[in-house]
Amino acid sequence: MLLIDVRSPSEFQQGHAPEAVSLPLFDDAERHAVGLCYAEQGQDAAVRLGLSFVGPKMHSLVAFVDEHCGGAREVQVYCWRGGMRSGSVAWLLGTAGYGVNRWEGGYKAYRNWVLAQFTLEYHFKVIGGYTGSGKTETLHALQALKEPIIDLEGLAHHKGSAFGNLGQPIQPSQEQFENILAQLLFKIHTEHAYVWVEDESRRIGLVNIPAPLFEQMRKSKLYFLDIPFAERLQFIVSGYGKFEKDKLMTAILRIKKRLGGLETKTAINFLIEDDVVSSFSVLLTYYDKLYLKGANNRENPELLIQKIEVADIDPSANAATLLACASLQ
Repeated sequence: MLLIDVRSPSEFQQGHAPEAVSLPLFDDAERHAVGLCYAEQGQDAAVRLGLSFVGPKMHSLVAFVDEHCGGAREVQVYCWRGGMRSGSVAWLLGTAGYGVNRWEGGYKAYRNWVLAQFTLEYHFKVIGGYTGSGKTETLHALQALKEPIIDLEGLAHHKGSAFGNLGQPIQPSQEQFENILAQLLFKIHTEHAYVWVEDESRRIGLVNIPAPLFEQMRKSKLYFLDIPFAERLQFIVSGYGKFEKDKLMTAILRIKKRLGGLETKTAINFLIEDDVVSSFSVLLTYYDKLYLKGANNRENPELLIQKIEVADIDPSANAATLLACASLQ
C-alpha cells in the first residue's frame, strides 16, 4: 500500500517513514507563509491562504497518486500530527475514489514509536576485531547463512574510521538513521531471538547509535576475530589504496591531534612517495591501539570478550567459525 508523506520537502528530508513517498501539500515557502498567517491573523485566514495554494495543485496531487499506486485503490497518508494537512489530502483522494487510512497522531506518533524501539531488550551477538579484519564482510557472510544481522555502517553510509566516508553515499540525517534502524529492529525482534551486529563506536561519521541501544551492545558477548597484522594491512590497502592521495591525506589530517604530529607527517610522507603500504601500516598501528582501548572499556571485558584466532580474512570461513563458537555459549 502506498504510504504518502504530505509534509513539506524540508520536513521529509529531515526524516520520514522509510517506505514513504513525498507528496507535499505545501512547499517550504508556502508552509512558512501559512504558519506566519496563522500567528498574525488566526486560523481562518491561514486556512484560506492554504486553500489558495492547494487549489491549483489538486489535479496534480491526484495524478501523482495515480502514477505511484500501481493500480491499488488504498493508500496511507500522514502529516506531522495527523491534522489538517493529511485531512485535506485524505478528503481529496477520497473524492477521487481512493480508500485512505490516515496515521493517527501523524509522524510525531511514529517518531515516539521509533524512540521506544531503542529502549526494548535485544540479544546482540557482536563481531569484534581490529581494523581491517573484514568484520562487515563477515557480517554479510552470516546473512548469506540466513542469520539475522543489522549492518549499522551500511545504514549510516559510513565505515566508522576517518576514512569511512570514502566511496560512500551521503549520510542520512540522525532522525532518518533512527527511523530505518527502528524498523529493522522491530522486524528482526519479531522474527528472531537474537541479531548479529558489528562492534562500533557510538558515533559513525555524523550519526550516533541511540544511547540505550549502544549500552546494550556494550554489555553483549563480543566475538573478537584476531587476525594477523599483515593480513589486515593487505586488506585495508586493497580497500582504500585506490582513492586519490588528496582524499587520503585529508582523512589523515582529521585524526592529526590523536595520531600525533610525527606519525601524521610520516604517514603523509609515505603517501607522497607512493608507499601506500607503509602509510597504512602507521595508521593501522594507531587504530589497533584505539580499538583495543575501546574494546576493553566495558564492564567485565574478560567475561564478555571471546578471542578467536583466525589465519586470514575469509568472510565465509570466519562466519562459520563464529557460528560454531556462538553455538557453544
